[in-house]
Amino acid sequence: MKINATLPDKGRDLRLDLFRGIANWAIFLDHIPDNIVNWVTTRNYGFSDAADLFVFISGYTASFVYARMMLERGFIVGATRLTKRVWQLYVAHIILFVIYIVAISFLAQRFGDSEIINEFNVAGLVDHATQTLGEGLLLKFKPVNLDVLPLYIVLMGFFPPVLWLMLRQPDLTMAASILLWLAARYFGWNFAAYPAGAWYFDPYCWQVLFIFGSWCALGGARRASAIINSSIALYFCIAYLIFALVMTMAGRFPDLAAMFPHWLYAAFNPNDKTFMAPYRFLHFIVIAMLVVRFVPKTWPGLEWKVFDPAIVCGQQSLAVFCVGVFLSFVAHFTLLLSSGSVLAQILVSVAGIAIMTTVAYYISWSKRQDKPASKPAPPKATASAAASASASASPAV
Repeated sequence: MKINATLPDKGRDLRLDLFRGIANWAIFLDHIPDNIVNWVTTRNYGFSDAADLFVFISGYTASFVYARMMLERGFIVGATRLTKRVWQLYVAHIILFVIYIVAISFLAQRFGDSEIINEFNVAGLVDHATQTLGEGLLLKFKPVNLDVLPLYIVLMGFFPPVLWLMLRQPDLTMAASILLWLAARYFGWNFAAYPAGAWYFDPYCWQVLFIFGSWCALGGARRASAIINSSIALYFCIAYLIFALVMTMAGRFPDLAAMFPHWLYAAFNPNDKTFMAPYRFLHFIVIAMLVVRFVPKTWPGLEWKVFDPAIVCGQQSLAVFCVGVFLSFVAHFTLLLSSGSVLAQILVSVAGIAIMTTVAYYISWSKRQDKPASKPAPPKATASAAASASASASPAV
C-alpha cells in the first residue's frame, strides 16, 4: 500500500520539549488541592488543560520517532521498538505505584490520619491487599493522580497497527479515530476500574487526542496550513478562547454563572473530562492552531536560556512526570500538616518544580556521561614524513 503520510523533518523540535515540560509542571501543580499557585495553569482559563497537551504531544512524538523507523526497517522492528517503550512505561508506572501507596500508607499510620487513605483511593489495600495489588498490576486499580500514565501505556500499546495505517491512510485513520470517540461517548464505553467504576480518562475517547497528535506529525498540520493561516480561522480561534474563558470562569464564580441562562452554563459545567467533551477537544485544536501559526519550529525564542529548564524537563518527560506525581502528594501532605498559608503553598510549589528540574538536568548530564568520549583526531603527517612513508611502502624495482 502506498505511503501517503508526510514524514516530519529530521531534527529535534524544541517546541515539543518546551510544551511537554510545561505540561509536567502544570500537572504537578494541578494535583495539589487548595493551592493558589495552580491558578497559573491553563485549566482555569479554558476547557482543556495540561493532560490534553501531554496526550497530544505523546502521540506526536511517537509518530515522530517511530514512523521513519517503521518505514526504513519494517513494521516488525517498529512495532517491537514501540513495545519496548510500552514496557518502560509500565515498569515506571509500577515503581511509582508501589512507592506512592507505601508513602501514603506510612504517612497515614505515622500521623494517625486515616482519612488520607480514603482521599487517595488506597483503602482497598487494608482489607484486600493481595487482590488490590493484583488489580494494580493490571492497571485497573489506580490511586488518585495515577491516571495519566496507565492511559499512556494503553494508547502506546495499541499504536503499532494504528501507526502502520496512519502512514498509508492518515485522513482515514483520523476519521476512524473520531468515529470511535463519538461512539464511545454515545454508548458510554470505558475500561472497568477496581474496586468499582471506570477509568477517569476513558481510553476510547482520549485516543482521539493521541491520534490527532500523530496525524499532525505525519503531515496533517502541513495540509491544513491554508486553514490555520487564514484570517477567518484566527478570528474564530480568538473568539472561541474568549468564550471558553468566560464559561470556565462561570464555573468558578457563582455570581458570574448567574448572568447566563442555565442551559448555556450547564452545557459546559462541569467540564466533561472523562469522555473528552467536543468543546474540550475543539478548545485544544484552537490552541494547537495558534501555536503552529505563531510559534514555528525555527522560532529563535526557543533558544532563549529562560526556556531551558522547561525544555530539559520535556526531554526527560517520563522521569519528571513520575517525580512530579509523587511530589504532588508530598506537597499536599505538607500543606495539611502546616498552616496551609499562601506562603506555604508558594514554597511547596516552587520547591517541587525545582526538584523536578534538578532531576531532569541530572538525567541529561548522566546520559551524556554514558556516551563514549570522542577520540581526538590524529595529527596530520608532515609532507616529508608522508613522502618517506610512501617511499618505504613502495615495492623495490
